[in-house]
Amino acid sequence: MGRVVDGRWIADDEVATDGEGRWTRTPTVVRNAIRADGSTDHPPEAGRYHLWLAWNCTWSQRTLIARNLLGLQDALSFSMAHFHRNDGGWWFRDGIDTLQPDEPQPLEAFSRERGFEQAPAEQGLSLWKVYVAGDAAYTGRATVPLLWDRRLGRPVSNESSDILRMVERELCALQTEDVDLLPADLLADIDETEAWVYSDINDGVYRAGFASTQGAYGEAVQTVFAALDRAEARLAKHRYLCGDRLTEADLRLFPTLVRFDPVYFSHFKCSVRRIADYPNLGHYVRDLYQTPGFAETVRVDLYQLGYMGRSERLNPSRIIPAGTGGDLSAPHDRERLGPRRFAKRG
Repeated sequence: MGRVVDGRWIADDEVATDGEGRWTRTPTVVRNAIRADGSTDHPPEAGRYHLWLAWNCTWSQRTLIARNLLGLQDALSFSMAHFHRNDGGWWFRDGIDTLQPDEPQPLEAFSRERGFEQAPAEQGLSLWKVYVAGDAAYTGRATVPLLWDRRLGRPVSNESSDILRMVERELCALQTEDVDLLPADLLADIDETEAWVYSDINDGVYRAGFASTQGAYGEAVQTVFAALDRAEARLAKHRYLCGDRLTEADLRLFPTLVRFDPVYFSHFKCSVRRIADYPNLGHYVRDLYQTPGFAETVRVDLYQLGYMGRSERLNPSRIIPAGTGGDLSAPHDRERLGPRRFAKRG
């Protein structure tokens, strides 16, 4: 996907693996923070912060869901990247403030009948230029989500877990919905659950998909399905992952589940079972999709185009499979375990 070195973009398709073919995720390097206690240069303030996101990024989606559930739509703006990354990485049709589209972006059109075809270029803003606007000597990946401080004209963080917690905790005074996604009585369970959901499911599907040896793939896919079985067992007892209330843990699991059948099952070879084959996980993903704040963050069509249309190593034909993984608006049975509930801050 490329990287930035001393403020200059370097295009490459390198996939980082260890000596035994296991894929490894590149660490994030921008780790500043919004703090309500005034301990940083980034205090909470309506309209000050902006999220750079992408439809086919799981880490972006959970942040956007939190924004919706907490009622931060007017306080926290966002831009959504075009699904089709090019040799310059993520890019945006629209900009903000002094960051505006400044160069033609190669573009393709897609149809189910003809596949991908060259289309006229469009003006766009490459995400790496946003990083460099905040630090002319920046070195690292230009990833989403990126939290941007409009007043200071620089990034706050590109660590998705930190961004999610900042949205939930540091911007709480700006919320218009009385929702707490991190209730104190469940916090220990949330943190413990999220640790294995991240390592074994969220990241696990990537370790399966990008493994470069059979052994590394087999190890990764076994881990993914053991963790899905673990989540399935939890959801047999409770409507949500950590009990009777929807929490941040559900926001972290949902983006992987909603991509699983239409993308990861085939594209990342996570083909032991579909989510639809699980009695509880299948109904659970529909339950969350039908919860206000979730559905508008879902674009299964763009997930398929973004993953399968760009990964020449995994899908050299660039053929997009038929089907979108099932009807997320179909009925579910999760009410049998209790009503839809959120914790309240009060």
